[in-house]
Amino acid sequence: MSDTGEWWTAPAESESGQLIMVTGRRDVEKFRANPRFSIRVEVTWPYTPKPDGMPSEEDSKVMEQVTDLLNDEFRRDPVAVMTGIFTGSGERNWVFYALSTHIFGRKLNEVLEPLPVLPLSISAENDPGWEAYDEMADAEIHLD
Repeated sequence: MSDTGEWWTAPAESESGQLIMVTGRRDVEKFRANPRFSIRVEVTWPYTPKPDGMPSEEDSKVMEQVTDLLNDEFRRDPVAVMTGIFTGSGERNWVFYALSTHIFGRKLNEVLEPLPVLPLSISAENDPGWEAYDEMADAEIHLD
């Protein structure tokens, strides 16, 4: 993953009991303090899972490429910030907080244009209090 913030990773469990690896971003204060970053956008890639629910090595490589491309773009043009990644049980979900769904969609298409067509779906909701982020952050394991 590109150096675009402070991240943590912890295991969680899906509703079906499969492993979900949750990766969250810690350094979100400047985005969270800006009330314009109130739209939570989730980009989902369903994949054919291995028996443990995780993606194949080939899918994993493309997923990491997508993660790096998106992080790099939003570091250059901060119209959104990636705050979480959920992988397991046949899905990869990237979570962002964005200024605008229109601009986010345009940037997503621009960044992914060189790649083959991916089976992505996108959903968005208003989350001005970052409640979904707080729920995800509860999964972080603190060892100190």
